[in-house]
Amino acid sequence: MQKLYYGVAYYDEYMPYDRLDRDIQMMKDAGINVVRIGESTWSTHEPQSGVFDFTSLDRVLEAMHAAGIQVIVGTPTYAVPTWMVKEHPDVLAVTPQGEGRYGARQIMDITNPKYLFYAERIIRKMMERVKDHPAVIGYQTDNETKHYHTAGPNVQVQFVKYMREKFKTVEKVNEEFGLAYWSNRINSWEDFPSVVATINGSLGAEFARFQRKLVTDFLAWQVAIVNEYKRPDQFVTQNFDFEWRGYSYGVQPDVDHFEASKAFDITGVDIYHPSQDDLTGIEISFGGDVARSTKHSSYLVLETEAQAFAHWVPYPGQLRLQAFSHLASGANMVAYWHWHSIHNSFETYWKGLLSHDFEPNPVYNEAKTIGRDFARLSPKLVNLQKKNQAAMLVSNEALTALEWFKLPGQEKNYNDVVRLMYDQLYKMNIGCDMVHPSSANLNDYKLLIVPALYAASDELLERLNDFVRQGGHIVYSFKSGFTNEHIKVRTTHQPGIINEACGIYYSMFVEPNNVSLKGDPFGVGEEHNAVETWMELITPTTAEVLAYYDHPHWGVYAAITRNTYGDGVATYIGCLPSSAIMRQVLEQAVKEAGLWGKDQEIAFPLITKSGWNEAGKLVHYYMNYSDEEQVMTYPHPNGEELLAGRSVASGQQLTLERWGVLIIEEK
Repeated sequence: MQKLYYGVAYYDEYMPYDRLDRDIQMMKDAGINVVRIGESTWSTHEPQSGVFDFTSLDRVLEAMHAAGIQVIVGTPTYAVPTWMVKEHPDVLAVTPQGEGRYGARQIMDITNPKYLFYAERIIRKMMERVKDHPAVIGYQTDNETKHYHTAGPNVQVQFVKYMREKFKTVEKVNEEFGLAYWSNRINSWEDFPSVVATINGSLGAEFARFQRKLVTDFLAWQVAIVNEYKRPDQFVTQNFDFEWRGYSYGVQPDVDHFEASKAFDITGVDIYHPSQDDLTGIEISFGGDVARSTKHSSYLVLETEAQAFAHWVPYPGQLRLQAFSHLASGANMVAYWHWHSIHNSFETYWKGLLSHDFEPNPVYNEAKTIGRDFARLSPKLVNLQKKNQAAMLVSNEALTALEWFKLPGQEKNYNDVVRLMYDQLYKMNIGCDMVHPSSANLNDYKLLIVPALYAASDELLERLNDFVRQGGHIVYSFKSGFTNEHIKVRTTHQPGIINEACGIYYSMFVEPNNVSLKGDPFGVGEEHNAVETWMELITPTTAEVLAYYDHPHWGVYAAITRNTYGDGVATYIGCLPSSAIMRQVLEQAVKEAGLWGKDQEIAFPLITKSGWNEAGKLVHYYMNYSDEEQVMTYPHPNGEELLAGRSVASGQQLTLERWGVLIIEEK
């Protein structure tokens, strides 16, 4: 990409009256240079089967082109029209909760042949209409695609075929998945039962892996169709989302982002997050790190919040801070969902950049300053390249395994462990990439963080041992290495193969009750010196004990250890500690890995990120995630603060206003 994009989703079809010209003028005033259209309105473009009406699409494309605003067109396949369901009710997904019912979006079976027929037809008709239009720079296939828990009879047949191709014989399946238990043994492929009600976690997790593959295959199928039409100067993307907790939180359970992104030219994501007093930037950073790592390059933020709900309306300055935070993580585009606020239906109160009155408001006025700065600074900020030396290993397989075998209390899940570790790295300003079990580039990093790797192949664990042996530093959390990739518990001392690098073993684990670490070894104080949910009773072999449990019976066992192995170091955290303890353990690992530098002398609420621009100059972002003015000393070589256009000297004291941002390009 040659410039930064600042955009909005725009739905002329939803407007209560004709105001396209007025909207475009307001967009131009705000520096909006791209809009995303089309992905939500299949029933408008095909009101009856085989009857097509692209009037609204043509109207918007022509108007945007005349105004110099570029367009991303979405294939409208994630919300099916009523006529399709009337004619073919079986296009609705059958899930473990029963038959599908029409009403919501994303309710279809993405493997259903009738649905796929109609989806291909609307994609081709749309592409024929728009492919040569000069306003169109790219395409988004579908929208926030997932498998929607489709599990009907046709999906079960496909799963059996998948199992036959992968495992070859039923004997292999019985052996790997422990199906002799409770007479679940399968003696012929013809007898393979539906797995909807399975109690076998191995089989259930394999079905979840298969469902994620359905998403990968479905998206690749759409991309292949679009690629038949797109011009060489156009791209194809998808807006991946994350585990949802009322906002974007962690690894998406229903999609393998790394596999699914392979078909696309560039990765796109949706990132929503708490705002006002709860704005930390962590979700922006986490989502950006995942997106950037899928293709090791810049990415698009296809959706993020402008106003949305009442508790998301940003304080003055926060919209700017959020926009530049995306750029700091490597984004080339920031686009709001959406431009206007709609006046009825489900998302009435998911407000856009404009409120329901369509008039300028403080959020829109702040967006105007962002648009101006994006346009002015685009040559210096586009295509930011990062060279992080720390990475976090995330695993859909481990996530699914811990859903089958939940932690005590069932309140904490895999993503809670991921975020416990990631958030501390973020707050100490450690730039972080994301890797996955198949990543071949582990040796590009000095430090690897491994949260709750409950399910992992022997091959992966051996590679992790090699990483340490060759000089790398690893920090494992509890529950790592416990089972193989089929959630079959290893028969050795735990944590299995990584015993070798970690220098420990254990065979018992308990739920902590009023347990702390003996002697407050990390100096976090009584309030924070606590563990919860899970504790492994560790015996060191060659490892140094960093912390013992403080408990009248379990106090002889280690809680956290550190072991030198080959040329590297493996730290193992055998419990779920407080965030304060996690911070201290990770800080020690960061220092031992040689990654503690000038940027770590400042810490949250001051966040800094950096990367190289296209001129080969290092650019530093400094962001104040607090409602108070912050003062810092600039630690890098002399540079220029780009927003204000002023020189900055090394060692100079700088002030960041509340929710403020500075961008310094080294000279």
